[in-house]
Amino acid sequence: MEKQEFKAESKRLLEMMINSIYTQKEIFLRELLSNASDAIDKIYYKALTDEQLVFDKDSYYVKVVADKENRTLTITDTGIGMTKEDLENNLGIIAKSGSLAFKKDNTSQDGHDIIGQFGVGFYSAFMVAEVVTVISKALGSDVAYKWESTGADGYTIESYEKDSVGTEVTLKIKENTEDDKYDEYLEEYRLKDIIRKYSDFIKYPIKMDAAGKRLKEGAEDEFEDYNDEQIVNSMIPIWKKNKNELTPEDYEKFYADKRYGFDKPIKHIHISVEGTVSYHSILFIPESIPFDFYSKEYEKGLELYANGVLIMDKCSDLLPDFFSFVKGIVDSADLSLNISREMLQHDRQLKLIAKNIQSKIKSQLQSLLKDEREKYEQFYKSFGRQLKYGVYNDYGSHKDILQDLLMFYSSKEKNLVTLDEYVSRMPEDQKYIYYASGETNERIDKLPQTEMVSDKGYEILYFTDDIDEFAIKMLMSYKEKEFKSVSSGDLGIEAEENEKDTDSEANNNKELFEYMKTILTDKVKNVRASRRLRTHPVCFSSDGEVTIEMEKILKSMPNNQDVKAAKVLEININHTVFQSLKDSYENDKEKLNLYTTLLYNQALLIEGLPLQDPVEFTNNICKIMV
Repeated sequence: MEKQEFKAESKRLLEMMINSIYTQKEIFLRELLSNASDAIDKIYYKALTDEQLVFDKDSYYVKVVADKENRTLTITDTGIGMTKEDLENNLGIIAKSGSLAFKKDNTSQDGHDIIGQFGVGFYSAFMVAEVVTVISKALGSDVAYKWESTGADGYTIESYEKDSVGTEVTLKIKENTEDDKYDEYLEEYRLKDIIRKYSDFIKYPIKMDAAGKRLKEGAEDEFEDYNDEQIVNSMIPIWKKNKNELTPEDYEKFYADKRYGFDKPIKHIHISVEGTVSYHSILFIPESIPFDFYSKEYEKGLELYANGVLIMDKCSDLLPDFFSFVKGIVDSADLSLNISREMLQHDRQLKLIAKNIQSKIKSQLQSLLKDEREKYEQFYKSFGRQLKYGVYNDYGSHKDILQDLLMFYSSKEKNLVTLDEYVSRMPEDQKYIYYASGETNERIDKLPQTEMVSDKGYEILYFTDDIDEFAIKMLMSYKEKEFKSVSSGDLGIEAEENEKDTDSEANNNKELFEYMKTILTDKVKNVRASRRLRTHPVCFSSDGEVTIEMEKILKSMPNNQDVKAAKVLEININHTVFQSLKDSYENDKEKLNLYTTLLYNQALLIEGLPLQDPVEFTNNICKIMV
């Protein structure tokens, strides 16, 4: 037996792999089980071209055995095995993949694919083992070999006795340290957890011995020791089954088993794609919002599998932020895996899958909106805000994808409506899509600014989410119809004959409005006669892009830049209050100051804005009463 050194490059790579590539030590078991599955796959491929070799799937399995007393963990497979040359090439030269080389010469059939990179992930075993021993007998060989290594120092190979074809990998588990408890990798329950998490859908049985005590047959209180062989993994993933074989209950059970949520999914999407990139996927649109959805702790992403082996718990690259509520899995054998299965190359295949998934989710939501309106509205009440964020984020680059999925409360329908529904019933003379912003639908109903638009018979969309106006500003228009706030300085509504009197009255009282403006210096941009008010005496309108509701939202943010709307105080000249203003302007300027301040504060209260001096406001009311 002669000890051999790893090549310098391999030695450095091994040290790096053990210390930094893998973020979780438990990954080692996934890698070894994947390699074992590969070894069985290789016999399957050989059987396709070798008539003497009959592949009976029931004869092939992987077995995991933990020996606490001797601190060893052994993974045995009934696969193709390795010759001495294979051991030297695949294990002696780190990062040379026997599986990849084998795959080049074999075409995938019947769902069989080589998933591992023997010689790469294999070395993750050294994260938990002080010695790794591999005993292997290749198919068609009379001789077995033993490969052994303690890590970067090198390895030995010698001939060995082994009766059956296959490979046995034994890890001498490290002793516990202050930071790491290696004992867990000798515990049956922990090993089963890891297998079910990462390797549940490997297509061959993964067996473990289940030991314990059970009641003796025919006895009431006498127990006996038992040691049974138990299959740990489920083997057949639901996403590779035919859709016709599955019921809604099957999908709901999968959703619950995966702990995607405590609710039931509103809809599922089962995808099977063959082509430039092939993949299987099951996606779920949840019913209710997770408690941490809008917090920093929430992680978006889909579970990513490579041919049934879990690669990532949450692959965020597969979902755009605006669809981050979607749960599910993606399984593909076409993804490029770099060094370890945790380091996924951001390549063309991944982008193609992500693009296709985005399209499928949008299509499913549109179908839900069209055919199951009640379910869509239920979904929208939970996640509509996220769609609006999607419109606003990235400078509106996703608005075309999302605009037809948006819904807002309607002044006419008293329910949620889409932008398409709004535009489709607009009168011919209506130029804009009108909206009003406020904290609740009930408060918006009472806003004075809505009177003129409502009197024209125009529908108003109610914006109650803090993101609504920002999203609409990014959207700008829908089907060539611009959005217009009912508080906008110019509503784009032609004046009626009786409204022309307003213009005349405003001109006649220009000096009054100018005087009121000087009283409110630095508080308003202008004071003018209103054409929008019908029954209310006063309201604010805004000039410019920043509305009053946007000002309120921006003020509540931690990085408040004190952005303010350009407020205009509008006076209803057909209200009896206006006569009092005219009289006081002619006869009592002090009273006009009082009236002006009161009307300004009244407008603030209508908008839900804070009074700058509540004590002064109450004193002014007392003055009026006296």
